[in-house]
Amino acid sequence: MDIGVTADILVIGGGLGGCVAALAAAKSGLRVILTEETDWLGGQLTSQAVPPDEHPWIESTGCTRTYREFRERVRRYYRENYPMKEEVLRNDRLNPGNGWVSRLCHEPKVALRIIEDMLAPYVSSGRIVTLMEHKPIDAVVAGDFVKSVTVSHTATGKELTIEAACFLDATECGDLLPIAGIEYVTGAESRADTGEPHAPEQSDPDDIQSITHVFALDYLEGQDFTIEKPQQYDFWRSFVPGFSNNPLLSWTIPDVNATDRMREIAFMPNGTDPMPLWTYRRIVDASLFAEGFYESDITLVNWSQNDYFLGPVYNVPEEERRRHLEGARQLSLSLVYWLQTEAPRPDGGKGYPGIRLRKDVLGTEDGLAKHPYIRESRRIKAIQTVTENDVSRTIRGEQGIRHYKDSVGVGSYHLDLHPTTRTNRMWYIPSYPYEIPLGALLPVRIKNVLPACKNIGTTQISNGCYRMHPTEWNIGESAGYLAAYAVKQGITPHRVREDAGHLQSFLELLEREGVQTHWPDDVLNNHG
Repeated sequence: MDIGVTADILVIGGGLGGCVAALAAAKSGLRVILTEETDWLGGQLTSQAVPPDEHPWIESTGCTRTYREFRERVRRYYRENYPMKEEVLRNDRLNPGNGWVSRLCHEPKVALRIIEDMLAPYVSSGRIVTLMEHKPIDAVVAGDFVKSVTVSHTATGKELTIEAACFLDATECGDLLPIAGIEYVTGAESRADTGEPHAPEQSDPDDIQSITHVFALDYLEGQDFTIEKPQQYDFWRSFVPGFSNNPLLSWTIPDVNATDRMREIAFMPNGTDPMPLWTYRRIVDASLFAEGFYESDITLVNWSQNDYFLGPVYNVPEEERRRHLEGARQLSLSLVYWLQTEAPRPDGGKGYPGIRLRKDVLGTEDGLAKHPYIRESRRIKAIQTVTENDVSRTIRGEQGIRHYKDSVGVGSYHLDLHPTTRTNRMWYIPSYPYEIPLGALLPVRIKNVLPACKNIGTTQISNGCYRMHPTEWNIGESAGYLAAYAVKQGITPHRVREDAGHLQSFLELLEREGVQTHWPDDVLNNHG
């Protein structure tokens, strides 16, 4: 074991929140160590292969300056490096995939490149040191302070203990929280606990949202790329979820406008369904590029059909965790095989053998993302917890957007809950745009650890909107600046909120750095 490595700030987890937290702290002049479990930085956008879920105002407002810079860099990268048609190059709002989930569907590798470029000056100067393929395994805690965290290399098992003044947990599952004994919640809180209308009568910490193992496809008509039949295919081919009378592997999916109903959806564009699955998360629209440059569109598959909800992947024994991770992988491979061999076609036939797993797009041998998409993390027990009541349009009514005097960011999305592991509960609740209270970033007890992604003080229900890409980015950036401010001032992050002078100074810092903390009047007026 190598002991004695130090930094001002240790960021554990190199997803979106972690990367931007490290960037913010390094911009503040501090020394940062950033660890990541996989060999790709970027989390949702890269190793998990999920194009950005964004709100309708994203092109002009509702995100931090660095998130807007990221989006601009993505578009510039395509314009400068890809053979795109002239009329496409002139489009200020270029969407390389023309996927209907987002105004900027693009390749995970491009997102990876941009994130690495944004971090590069600080990596070069030594302010940021990245430790790839490392995960936390232990922590030393004294009273209400974490003193050090030990990380282990995922391949070699070599351990490294890192001391720091402040620690940020940006792991996908909130992995530092149990290791350091930090109070947290998982799964479904009860209605008595939260006062939320959609909360169940009884809490269930194991009733956690589904995960999804995303994969990339293209399609070459007339060819055959059928994969070997997956080991669990027969199980998944006949599996009928509790919320449906139809097999999971079918063209019938939950209706987001009424999740107690199912609806049929088209696979390929057919001229009648404006939102077919093929274009849902498409990241390359071949028609935008020079003729013949791409053999086919490329799409990412994160659908209802490969949501895995047979069990959670944290707070369970390691054997069970591995079984569920493999189950999610087998479900996604089974969906590929079903698409290639048995999926009903409009012409009455079955299967699309020309569907091809694009392993190169995600940098893996099996064609699946490097890491499953984790929707719901362990969540800190916070000084302030955001609930459904703070966001829901139905509940807030004419009150509109809830404001916080200590807001450190903004976001917007429906309260989107995917099927859970015990009850298969799911929701898609209309919501107001929201703010991010500083109190949701502060643990109830531990003084020098901050959440930096989906592990802030939300409930399972409010997590459904606070987990989206721009919000996670904002959470990480604000957490990074908060940690840096506290370390430089020689105080705890909690003191920043408790002291009016420090709070004002910190909020002014966020404003200078381009972190939007309130929604503009035109959005307020449209949602009053």
